[in-house]
Amino acid sequence: MKRILFLFLALIFLSPVKSQEVKNEKPKLVVGIVVDQMRYDYLTRFWGRFGEGGFKRMINEGYNFKNNHFNYVPTYTGPGHASVHTGTSPMNHGIISNSWYDKFAEEEVYCAGDSSVKPVGTSSSAGKMSPQRMKVTTVSDQNRLHTQMRGKTIGISIKDRGSILPAGHTANAAYWYHGGDEGKFITSSYYMEELPQWVEDFNNSNAAEEYFKTWNTLENIESYRESGIDVNNFEGGFNGQETASFPYNLAELKNQNGNYDIIPQTPYGNDLTLDFTLMAIEAEQLGQDEDTDFLDVSFSSTDKVGHNFGVNSKEIEDTYLRLDRNLAQLLEYLDSNVGDGEYTVFLTADHGGGEVSGYLESVKIPAGYFDFSSFSDKLNVFVAEEYGQNNLIKNISNNQVFFNYDALKNAEISSEELEERIAHYILQQEQVDKVFTRTQLENGGLTTGIGALIQNGFNQKRSGDVVFVLNPGSGYARGSTHGSGYTYDTHAPLLFFGKGIPHGSTTQRSEITDVAPTISALLGIAFPNAATGHPLYIMLDQKLK
Repeated sequence: MKRILFLFLALIFLSPVKSQEVKNEKPKLVVGIVVDQMRYDYLTRFWGRFGEGGFKRMINEGYNFKNNHFNYVPTYTGPGHASVHTGTSPMNHGIISNSWYDKFAEEEVYCAGDSSVKPVGTSSSAGKMSPQRMKVTTVSDQNRLHTQMRGKTIGISIKDRGSILPAGHTANAAYWYHGGDEGKFITSSYYMEELPQWVEDFNNSNAAEEYFKTWNTLENIESYRESGIDVNNFEGGFNGQETASFPYNLAELKNQNGNYDIIPQTPYGNDLTLDFTLMAIEAEQLGQDEDTDFLDVSFSSTDKVGHNFGVNSKEIEDTYLRLDRNLAQLLEYLDSNVGDGEYTVFLTADHGGGEVSGYLESVKIPAGYFDFSSFSDKLNVFVAEEYGQNNLIKNISNNQVFFNYDALKNAEISSEELEERIAHYILQQEQVDKVFTRTQLENGGLTTGIGALIQNGFNQKRSGDVVFVLNPGSGYARGSTHGSGYTYDTHAPLLFFGKGIPHGSTTQRSEITDVAPTISALLGIAFPNAATGHPLYIMLDQKLK
């Protein structure tokens, strides 16, 4: 018996062991999709109208974070795109708004503006852009570092900031759309000295011009029951058309609406973005080798339609039904060209959007309009009367007041005293709900509510000295806006789909700063260098069960 057991064990341990191939668990391509001004409830409102291959496919096969929020103010496009991809808030990454007052240069600066670079693909200053004002790395930057720069990164959007900020500092390229009389995708010398041939070919194909056609609803407008009536008093519309109602003949309207600039004001801007994206995947050979590549795509026309027509419009419903088709086409293309199960997608937004304040008032919900120009004039008069000088305030913008510190020093006025007096005055103004001072925000004691969101968006070096918050529902009589810390602006979708992503959903709170750490953990790379968010373990650990 012992001899038989010995022979059995010998057969096990001495037999040649066949080496097993270790599969690479990393996706070949990560696709980060940001939908500009997408509220979470668009997923539920329009669910019954979506096809099976777009949003429904991502949710039915992927993971849905139903309670995802921005954890800072202001909820604008620049800060949103930066926060998604850096894993931190404006407090750290420095993109405190789309544009802001630079108190050191004493001028208004743009989040992606860069006067030191040259436009490429155009002679317009629209090409003088780079990520130089973003102070930290993105998840795609970390992937480039991890792969010794072998993994590619490409950013694409109608908006410059929507392509530049997500792609980060080390991107191979970022491309954005320049309308006006040109209608083409451009870049800057930050990335390259001339456009690749495939971009030239795309621009020369007159791809944008093909969208000078009539925008009508995909389906019978009477079936659009998830939005308000088509003709109403709460929409902007286009110059040259009497009512903001379907159909819109873009060929006839273009000359009065910025020529090629009218295309991004319709769902066709998303179509054009997708056309360019599919060509980029093929031309740049994304996802075709062992090093993970990044493709950052921002669909911006949703924001432009929302601002013009409002979140309850027929136009916004049609735009999302068309975006659902765009998404389905993109996923199908990735299946064919990268491989089903070989790529990972995340989809979120840069902010939400509020109901038109004029509409809210019409249905007896508290709302109103804040006259910023009148407010600024009155505040300057108040300070001049209180102190006998009219140079104590440098700038009032983005719901912030910037002090003139040289003038304060010369007048022997403490900044804390001026903070308190101005804060008290502002709080008395109609449509103002709360006021916070630099002293409060720098002390760091605000851990909950709007105060915590203001603090997370407050950059000590770039932000102002007094910050004020408007009432819920404050906006415009026509068209939607955003920027607040209220749930209609902070609650955004967050979907993960593809390789390494289990199926499931949760109502556990997640925050926009969790996206980049989650993708970093999935790839096994270092987190962005200022990340404050956390990997979403409720999803990541589920696949190990």
